[in-house]
Amino acid sequence: MLPDTDGQTEGGAVHDRSVSEEPSVTLFREYLRLKTVHPEPDYDAALSFLGRMAKELDLPMKRVEEHWKHDPFAAVKDLEGNIYGRGTQDMKSVTIQYIEAIRRLKMSGKRFPRTIHLTFVPDEEVGGHKGMETFVWQTPLKPIQCSMENETRGITVRCPGSPGHGSRFVENTAAEKLRRVINSFLEFREKEKHRLNTSECFTLGDVTTVNMTMVKGGVAYNVVPAEMDVSFDLRIPPTEFEEQIKVWCREAGEDVTYDFAQKHMDQNFTSTDESDPWWHAFSSTCKAMNMTLEKEIFPAATDSRFIREEGLPAIGFSPMNLTPILLHDHNEYLNERVFLTGIQVYEHLLPALASVPPLKEEA
Repeated sequence: MLPDTDGQTEGGAVHDRSVSEEPSVTLFREYLRLKTVHPEPDYDAALSFLGRMAKELDLPMKRVEEHWKHDPFAAVKDLEGNIYGRGTQDMKSVTIQYIEAIRRLKMSGKRFPRTIHLTFVPDEEVGGHKGMETFVWQTPLKPIQCSMENETRGITVRCPGSPGHGSRFVENTAAEKLRRVINSFLEFREKEKHRLNTSECFTLGDVTTVNMTMVKGGVAYNVVPAEMDVSFDLRIPPTEFEEQIKVWCREAGEDVTYDFAQKHMDQNFTSTDESDPWWHAFSSTCKAMNMTLEKEIFPAATDSRFIREEGLPAIGFSPMNLTPILLHDHNEYLNERVFLTGIQVYEHLLPALASVPPLKEEA
């Protein structure tokens, strides 16, 4: 049965005038109205719709996501107190720990010589350009504490070469140059991995991590491409490394070039000497809580790189101990006891840092 309509409207669309439409068509149109298009698909609405259908049909429905044992956004807490969810370790736990530590300090009427600022900014995972970088540019900063991490470099190496037909032994091809580039990077990767595995003193932040992440080039099976690209993710300790990249590219071919997608050159160290007032306040407070600190360069990157570029000291810290590292991994979780202990830790650290006497450079 066709629906009773008002006829053609603007653009040739037909509007319903009654509810005589076939129910299946109505359901189809309802589903079409759910905005599941990228880049911001409304998957929650789609899941809610499908859940309603399962209930109507008296059918079981199981939601499977990223190999998780629980819905990554349901915050399920198991019998052992493990709370599962995307962000339990990175970084929603620390957000709430900060807030709850401040709440407790305010409720107890505590006041300190220094002002405590909490900053919450977006986009760290995609470069921080619309978050902390913009914040630093627009906000006059005074000395604050953040983290120290490896320099991050995303690099793409472009290998031009002679094109031709796939049936011939074409000389000087892009693929041959690409192979030399890949070999150089991955051989260095093996050496760095060996250094890490054979030294009891090294942590991941003491070596350069190299991972080949993208390869691009070619249009057809029988066409030798005129150019091929390969991209790498590099996490580099405070050292000069670009000269080595230049050597590898020259060895692959004089016309091989490279571009950085991300390149952060600031290599300022933050003092961890006991004579430094910030480190002394931090470390002595941890010692008073019977906490053992392990100092290391963070192997990834954080928003604090933008703050360090302003010449400010940086110390990163997380009280998340006795927990397997599952940042960006399946079944990310944090035990509630570890979470609650972290609040107590910040409840001691914040007053200590906020009570550091005025420094000469702050006069």
